[in-house]
Amino acid sequence: MYLKKNYNKETGRIYLSIAQKYRHPVKKVSTDRNVKSLGYLDELEKKYKDPIAHFRKVAKKMTEEDNAKKKITLKINMDEELAGDSKGRKNLGYAAILKIYHELELNDFFNNRARNKSFKYNTNSIMILLAVSRLLSPGSKKKAFLEKSRYFERFSFTLVDIYRALSHFAGLTKEFQEYLNLKVKEKYGRDTKTIYYDVTNFYFEIDKADNLRKYGKSKECRHNPIVQMGLAMDSGGIPIHYKLFPGNKLDKETFRTVIGEVRRKYSTGRIIVVADMGIITGDNIYYLTGGKNRNGYVFSFSVKGGTDAFKEYVLDDTGYVGSDGRPAGEDDSFKIKSRRIARDINVSMKSGRTAKKTVYEKQVIFWSKKYVDKARAERGELVKKAMELVEDPVKYNRATTYGAAKYVKNVQYDKKTGEILKSGKSPRFDYDRLAEDEKYDGYYAIVTSELKMTDGEIIDAYRGLWEIEETFKVTKGTIEARPVYVSRQDRIGAHFLTCFISLVIIRLIGKKTGRKYSPEKIIECLNSISCSNEQDNLYLFDYRSRVSDAIGKALGIDFTKKRLRQGEIKNILAESKK
Repeated sequence: MYLKKNYNKETGRIYLSIAQKYRHPVKKVSTDRNVKSLGYLDELEKKYKDPIAHFRKVAKKMTEEDNAKKKITLKINMDEELAGDSKGRKNLGYAAILKIYHELELNDFFNNRARNKSFKYNTNSIMILLAVSRLLSPGSKKKAFLEKSRYFERFSFTLVDIYRALSHFAGLTKEFQEYLNLKVKEKYGRDTKTIYYDVTNFYFEIDKADNLRKYGKSKECRHNPIVQMGLAMDSGGIPIHYKLFPGNKLDKETFRTVIGEVRRKYSTGRIIVVADMGIITGDNIYYLTGGKNRNGYVFSFSVKGGTDAFKEYVLDDTGYVGSDGRPAGEDDSFKIKSRRIARDINVSMKSGRTAKKTVYEKQVIFWSKKYVDKARAERGELVKKAMELVEDPVKYNRATTYGAAKYVKNVQYDKKTGEILKSGKSPRFDYDRLAEDEKYDGYYAIVTSELKMTDGEIIDAYRGLWEIEETFKVTKGTIEARPVYVSRQDRIGAHFLTCFISLVIIRLIGKKTGRKYSPEKIIECLNSISCSNEQDNLYLFDYRSRVSDAIGKALGIDFTKKRLRQGEIKNILAESKK
């Protein structure tokens, strides 16, 4: 610390203060900060013989006292034992989650919605625990409650309070999503010109279906009741809106409900929706582009499921160019072509009848040697199993031959048991079916209403769909949205609301760190920013990495210190909540 003199040009007076050189831990820039204001020199001369000499000594003494505080002598007893049931490890990485949570002002939302309720517990505090636990230690609500001491928060509620709060949260789902979208747009910006849409489902290990959990086509090929989730995401990879559907709802039937809510509630303007082939129907296309609607689409299109004329166009080498723009040859590992066409689609009318409507679209076809190799590697296991089935059909049944049976002729199953029935004809490998499938390996088709987009722009837009696929992987894997440990429909809804909040937060941390690190890497890092109580109110940290430095710099949190006092930790958390 030093004595600082500020000269006022207008009055000619000198103002004294004690200042300190300060280097920002995140921005890494040096500056001065005022520690103590003293007053004008001419006034101080009335009290002190030599104010400058006097306060230089004061500044020096303050520096010595400050340095002394930074030095602690630890006395260690090597025979000291841990107390019984010691769980001294605490996490500080969750400060990053709190930072985004409070930047989005989610605390205001949950506190305000509980203001006129007779709750004896803090619903915002409960949501913080659920969101933090969902990211850093996913599991049941009971697990989150039992691990609450892992954090430096005062969670003053019971496990029963958590379950009661779930019903309250479930009733806020629609309102919350609109609020969250507004805050994301306000705080971080949101581009909704292109919207990605996909559907996944979550299985429940129960024997009997109900109004929500119904039997349907499970993405994991499990014979359990499922719940469908439709999710819309912006072009930056940040989730916009989700909706739950009964498990027997088809993917294509969820599209208009979710996209309709996004268009009505979020003031998106004209949008281009990007989705996979499971969504492409005449009704969905017409919903976007027909009548007064002038929205657009970029959909993947099934080559094998196309008309004979379309397949002929795909397999015809005429018009394909390589990555260098020249006519494609046999040695090219990539080729592409496109055309504009008028195509008839079937649309369901309000009267119940089906009408043909014409859409004008661009079709982009591309082929990649890399995708050929990938398709054949993935099919290899099915072909192997199919050949084993031919050799020894007694070893297999309908469940164990899933996918492979399409390459085997003369196979019949018992309708009740699923066992393979003995018949007069022996199972035979279907080489013709295999050859037909292999013809289309490596080919991908995309159809779009955007006639002016270049082929490259269309492919880039479609490739963005991997973000939503990765989001579902994060939801099911990293934050373990399944298995779901609650059974009531309202609590199931609250569970997925918590997962949605956690998803948005981890995606925003990724955005603020330049999208350099995967959600898994960020979560692993935040979990590692932990400490142990070394002595009294002193905590020892043992983790620092490029990822933690990047997160700290992006969010303005100093994760670099090896030791922190409890008071300093509380200050970090308090700053994260501003």
